[in-house]
Amino acid sequence: MSQEREGLPDKASTRRSFEKAADHYDEAAVLQREVGVRLLERLDLMRLQPRSILDLGSGTGQCIDGLFSRYRKATVTAVDIARPMLQHAGRRGRWLRRPQCVCADAERLPFSDHSFDLVFSNLMLQWCTDLEAVFRELRRVLRPGGLLLFSSFGPDTLKELRESWSTVDGYAHVNTFLDMHDVGDALVRTRFADPVMDVERLTLTYPDVWKLMRELKQIGAHNVTSGRPRGLTGKRHMQQLVEAYERFRCDGVLPASYEIVNGHAWVSEETTVRVSLESRQPR
Repeated sequence: MSQEREGLPDKASTRRSFEKAADHYDEAAVLQREVGVRLLERLDLMRLQPRSILDLGSGTGQCIDGLFSRYRKATVTAVDIARPMLQHAGRRGRWLRRPQCVCADAERLPFSDHSFDLVFSNLMLQWCTDLEAVFRELRRVLRPGGLLLFSSFGPDTLKELRESWSTVDGYAHVNTFLDMHDVGDALVRTRFADPVMDVERLTLTYPDVWKLMRELKQIGAHNVTSGRPRGLTGKRHMQQLVEAYERFRCDGVLPASYEIVNGHAWVSEETTVRVSLESRQPR
Protein backbone atom coordinates (compact mmCIF):
# COMPACT_ATOMS: atom_id res chain seq x y z
CA MET A 1 0.00 0.00 0.00
CA SER A 2 2.58 2.56 1.12
CA GLN A 3 4.74 2.13 -1.96
CA GLU A 4 1.85 3.24 -4.22
CA ARG A 5 0.92 6.24 -2.14
CA GLU A 6 1.60 9.57 -3.85
CA GLY A 7 3.11 12.49 -1.98
CA LEU A 8 5.01 10.38 0.55
CA PRO A 9 6.81 12.34 3.26
CA ASP A 10 10.57 12.38 2.92
CA LYS A 11 11.84 10.95 6.19
CA ALA A 12 15.07 12.97 6.37
CA SER A 13 13.22 16.21 5.61
CA THR A 14 10.60 15.38 8.24
CA ARG A 15 13.27 14.83 10.88
CA ARG A 16 15.10 18.08 10.05
CA SER A 17 11.85 20.03 10.00
CA PHE A 18 10.81 18.93 13.48
CA GLU A 19 14.32 19.34 14.85
CA LYS A 20 14.24 23.01 13.80
CA ALA A 21 10.72 23.49 15.19
CA ALA A 22 11.31 22.03 18.64
CA ASP A 23 12.07 25.20 20.62
CA HIS A 24 8.97 27.10 19.43
CA TYR A 25 6.60 24.22 18.73
CA ASP A 26 4.35 24.61 21.76
CA GLU A 27 3.71 28.29 21.01
CA ALA A 28 1.91 27.46 17.76
CA ALA A 29 0.68 23.86 18.23
CA VAL A 30 -2.84 24.82 19.32
CA LEU A 31 -4.57 22.27 17.12
CA GLN A 32 -2.18 19.49 18.14
CA ARG A 33 -2.84 20.25 21.80
CA GLU A 34 -6.63 20.18 21.35
CA VAL A 35 -6.60 16.93 19.39
CA GLY A 36 -4.33 15.43 22.06
CA VAL A 37 -6.77 16.39 24.82
CA ARG A 38 -9.62 14.75 22.91
CA LEU A 39 -7.57 11.62 22.32
CA LEU A 40 -6.70 11.37 26.01
CA GLU A 41 -10.40 11.63 26.88
CA ARG A 42 -11.04 8.49 24.83
CA LEU A 43 -8.90 6.56 27.28
CA ASP A 44 -11.51 7.22 29.96
CA LEU A 45 -13.83 4.87 28.05
CA MET A 46 -11.30 2.04 27.83
CA ARG A 47 -11.05 -0.78 30.35
CA LEU A 48 -7.31 -0.70 30.64
CA GLN A 49 -4.80 -0.29 33.43
CA PRO A 50 -1.44 -0.25 31.65
CA ARG A 51 1.85 -0.75 33.43
CA SER A 52 3.93 0.54 30.54
CA ILE A 53 2.93 3.14 27.93
CA LEU A 54 4.59 4.10 24.66
CA ASP A 55 3.90 7.70 23.57
CA LEU A 56 4.79 7.34 19.89
CA GLY A 57 5.69 10.57 18.11
CA SER A 58 5.65 12.33 21.45
CA GLY A 59 7.08 15.58 20.11
CA THR A 60 7.51 17.99 23.02
CA GLY A 61 5.43 15.68 25.19
CA GLN A 62 2.15 17.59 25.23
CA CYS A 63 0.20 14.45 26.22
CA ILE A 64 2.63 13.00 28.77
CA ASP A 65 1.13 14.72 31.83
CA GLY A 66 -2.33 13.49 30.78
CA LEU A 67 -1.04 9.92 30.56
CA PHE A 68 0.69 10.13 33.96
CA SER A 69 -2.40 11.58 35.63
CA ARG A 70 -4.64 8.80 34.30
CA TYR A 71 -2.29 5.93 35.05
CA ARG A 72 -0.43 6.73 38.25
CA LYS A 73 1.41 3.40 38.43
CA ALA A 74 2.49 3.29 34.79
CA THR A 75 5.80 4.18 33.18
CA VAL A 76 5.79 6.31 30.02
CA THR A 77 8.32 6.01 27.21
CA ALA A 78 8.39 8.93 24.80
CA VAL A 79 9.60 8.16 21.27
CA ASP A 80 10.27 10.71 18.56
CA ILE A 81 12.39 10.89 15.42
CA ALA A 82 13.62 14.40 16.35
CA ARG A 83 15.97 14.45 19.33
CA PRO A 84 15.44 18.19 20.14
CA MET A 85 11.72 17.48 20.61
CA LEU A 86 12.57 14.86 23.23
CA GLN A 87 14.68 17.37 25.17
CA HIS A 88 11.41 19.17 25.90
CA ALA A 89 9.41 15.97 26.46
CA GLY A 90 11.91 14.84 29.09
CA ARG A 91 10.92 17.77 31.31
CA ARG A 92 7.29 16.63 31.51
CA GLY A 93 5.90 14.88 34.53
CA ARG A 94 7.32 15.40 38.03
CA TRP A 95 10.59 14.67 39.74
CA LEU A 96 9.95 10.98 40.44
CA ARG A 97 7.83 10.40 37.35
CA ARG A 98 9.63 11.56 34.25
CA PRO A 99 9.25 9.84 30.89
CA GLN A 100 12.03 7.76 29.43
CA CYS A 101 12.94 9.41 26.12
CA VAL A 102 14.11 7.40 23.11
CA CYS A 103 15.00 8.86 19.71
CA ALA A 104 13.91 6.25 17.16
CA ASP A 105 12.18 5.56 13.87
CA ALA A 106 8.66 4.18 14.30
CA GLU A 107 9.35 1.60 11.60
CA ARG A 108 12.24 0.12 13.61
CA LEU A 109 11.53 0.42 17.31
CA PRO A 110 14.37 -0.50 19.70
CA PHE A 111 12.15 -2.45 22.10
CA SER A 112 11.71 -6.14 22.75
CA ASP A 113 8.51 -7.98 21.92
CA HIS A 114 5.52 -7.41 24.21
CA SER A 115 7.06 -4.41 26.02
CA PHE A 116 3.97 -2.18 26.32
CA ASP A 117 0.33 -2.37 27.35
CA LEU A 118 -0.68 0.85 25.57
CA VAL A 119 0.62 2.68 22.52
CA PHE A 120 -0.66 6.26 22.36
CA SER A 121 0.06 8.32 19.26
CA ASN A 122 -1.24 11.83 18.64
CA LEU A 123 -0.92 13.24 15.10
CA MET A 124 2.24 11.37 14.14
CA LEU A 125 1.27 8.51 11.83
CA GLN A 126 0.67 10.85 8.88
CA TRP A 127 4.43 11.52 8.73
CA CYS A 128 5.31 7.83 8.30
CA THR A 129 6.39 6.55 4.89
CA ASP A 130 5.29 2.95 5.49
CA LEU A 131 2.22 2.78 7.69
CA GLU A 132 1.95 -1.00 7.62
CA ALA A 133 5.57 -1.34 8.75
CA VAL A 134 4.75 0.92 11.69
CA PHE A 135 1.64 -1.09 12.58
CA ARG A 136 3.61 -4.34 12.42
CA GLU A 137 6.15 -2.88 14.85
CA LEU A 138 3.44 -1.66 17.19
CA ARG A 139 1.74 -5.05 17.20
CA ARG A 140 5.12 -6.62 17.98
CA VAL A 141 5.88 -4.38 20.98
CA LEU A 142 2.35 -4.54 22.41
CA ARG A 143 1.45 -7.28 24.86
CA PRO A 144 -1.58 -9.54 24.22
CA GLY A 145 -4.60 -7.51 25.26
CA GLY A 146 -2.71 -4.29 24.59
CA LEU A 147 -4.28 -1.21 23.02
CA LEU A 148 -3.22 1.06 20.16
CA LEU A 149 -4.93 4.48 20.28
CA PHE A 150 -4.06 7.13 17.71
CA SER A 151 -5.04 10.21 15.76
CA SER A 152 -3.84 11.24 12.32
CA PHE A 153 -4.68 13.68 9.55
CA GLY A 154 -7.12 12.75 6.77
CA PRO A 155 -7.06 13.86 3.11
CA ASP A 156 -9.28 16.93 3.59
CA THR A 157 -6.67 18.50 5.87
CA LEU A 158 -5.60 21.91 4.53
CA LYS A 159 -7.82 21.42 1.49
CA GLU A 160 -8.13 25.19 0.96
CA LEU A 161 -4.35 25.61 0.82
CA ARG A 162 -3.99 22.60 -1.49
CA GLU A 163 -6.68 23.86 -3.88
CA SER A 164 -5.18 27.35 -3.91
CA TRP A 165 -1.70 26.05 -4.76
CA SER A 166 -3.15 23.90 -7.56
CA THR A 167 -4.12 27.07 -9.42
CA VAL A 168 -0.54 28.35 -9.24
CA ASP A 169 1.62 25.43 -10.46
CA GLY A 170 1.74 21.65 -10.73
CA TYR A 171 3.96 20.95 -7.72
CA ALA A 172 2.88 19.27 -4.47
CA HIS A 173 2.98 22.11 -1.94
CA VAL A 174 0.85 20.42 0.73
CA ASN A 175 1.41 17.01 2.32
CA THR A 176 -1.05 14.29 1.36
CA PHE A 177 -2.74 12.15 4.00
CA LEU A 178 -4.39 8.72 4.06
CA ASP A 179 -8.14 8.18 4.11
CA MET A 180 -9.74 6.68 7.22
CA HIS A 181 -10.66 3.51 5.33
CA ASP A 182 -7.07 3.01 4.14
CA VAL A 183 -5.80 3.29 7.70
CA GLY A 184 -8.44 0.81 8.89
CA ASP A 185 -7.50 -1.60 6.12
CA ALA A 186 -3.84 -1.36 7.15
CA LEU A 187 -4.78 -2.30 10.72
CA VAL A 188 -6.62 -5.38 9.45
CA ARG A 189 -3.74 -6.43 7.22
CA THR A 190 -1.34 -6.22 10.15
CA ARG A 191 -3.69 -8.41 12.25
CA PHE A 192 -4.88 -5.91 14.83
CA ALA A 193 -8.17 -6.95 16.41
CA ASP A 194 -11.45 -5.00 16.46
CA PRO A 195 -10.28 -1.77 14.77
CA VAL A 196 -12.62 1.19 15.26
CA MET A 197 -12.19 4.34 13.16
CA ASP A 198 -13.98 7.69 13.10
CA VAL A 199 -13.45 11.21 11.78
CA GLU A 200 -13.74 14.67 13.31
CA ARG A 201 -13.52 17.91 11.35
CA LEU A 202 -12.03 21.07 12.84
CA THR A 203 -11.47 24.50 11.32
CA LEU A 204 -8.95 27.12 12.34
CA THR A 205 -9.17 30.69 11.05
CA TYR A 206 -6.49 33.18 10.07
CA PRO A 207 -6.41 36.85 9.04
CA ASP A 208 -4.32 35.97 5.98
CA VAL A 209 -2.54 33.04 4.33
CA TRP A 210 0.86 34.29 5.51
CA LYS A 211 0.00 33.63 9.15
CA LEU A 212 -1.18 30.10 8.31
CA MET A 213 2.04 29.30 6.46
CA ARG A 214 4.23 30.77 9.20
CA GLU A 215 2.41 28.65 11.78
CA LEU A 216 2.86 25.48 9.72
CA LYS A 217 6.57 26.20 9.47
CA GLN A 218 6.82 26.99 13.18
CA ILE A 219 5.48 23.55 14.16
CA GLY A 220 7.48 21.75 11.48
CA ALA A 221 4.36 20.75 9.53
CA HIS A 222 5.11 22.47 6.24
CA ASN A 223 5.59 20.52 3.01
CA VAL A 224 8.06 17.63 3.42
CA THR A 225 6.98 15.46 0.48
CA SER A 226 9.55 14.11 -1.94
CA GLY A 227 7.71 15.86 -4.81
CA ARG A 228 7.85 19.33 -3.30
CA PRO A 229 9.38 22.18 -5.35
CA ARG A 230 13.05 22.87 -4.69
CA GLY A 231 14.33 26.37 -4.03
CA LEU A 232 12.45 29.53 -3.14
CA THR A 233 8.97 30.26 -4.48
CA GLY A 234 8.89 33.47 -6.50
CA LYS A 235 6.95 36.58 -5.51
CA ARG A 236 4.58 36.22 -8.46
CA HIS A 237 3.59 32.69 -7.46
CA MET A 238 3.12 33.73 -3.85
CA GLN A 239 0.85 36.58 -4.92
CA GLN A 240 -1.15 34.15 -7.04
CA LEU A 241 -1.51 31.92 -3.99
CA VAL A 242 -2.76 34.82 -1.88
CA GLU A 243 -5.33 35.76 -4.51
CA ALA A 244 -6.51 32.16 -4.90
CA TYR A 245 -6.94 31.63 -1.14
CA GLU A 246 -9.02 34.81 -0.86
CA ARG A 247 -11.88 32.90 -2.52
CA PHE A 248 -12.38 31.09 0.80
CA ARG A 249 -12.61 34.21 2.97
CA CYS A 250 -15.75 34.24 5.11
CA ASP A 251 -16.77 36.65 7.87
CA GLY A 252 -13.46 38.44 7.49
CA VAL A 253 -11.19 35.41 8.06
CA LEU A 254 -9.62 32.60 6.05
CA PRO A 255 -10.45 29.00 7.07
CA ALA A 256 -7.99 26.13 7.31
CA SER A 257 -9.75 22.77 7.47
CA TYR A 258 -8.42 19.75 9.35
CA GLU A 259 -9.77 16.22 9.03
CA ILE A 260 -8.84 14.26 12.16
CA VAL A 261 -8.79 10.49 11.78
CA ASN A 262 -9.12 8.71 15.13
CA GLY A 263 -8.64 5.01 15.64
CA HIS A 264 -8.02 2.28 18.14
CA ALA A 265 -7.38 -1.46 17.92
CA TRP A 266 -6.29 -4.29 20.19
CA VAL A 267 -3.71 -7.04 20.18
CA SER A 268 -5.55 -10.31 20.65
CA GLU A 269 -5.10 -14.05 20.17
CA GLU A 270 -8.30 -14.11 18.13
CA THR A 271 -7.97 -14.74 14.41
CA THR A 272 -11.17 -12.95 13.43
CA VAL A 273 -11.13 -9.16 13.27
CA ARG A 274 -14.04 -6.80 12.79
CA VAL A 275 -13.89 -3.24 11.52
CA SER A 276 -16.36 -0.57 12.60
CA LEU A 277 -16.29 2.69 10.64
CA GLU A 278 -18.36 5.61 11.78
CA SER A 279 -18.30 9.37 11.31
CA ARG A 280 -18.47 11.54 14.40
CA GLN A 281 -19.75 15.08 14.39
CA PRO A 282 -17.36 17.62 15.94
CA ARG A 283 -18.25 18.81 19.40
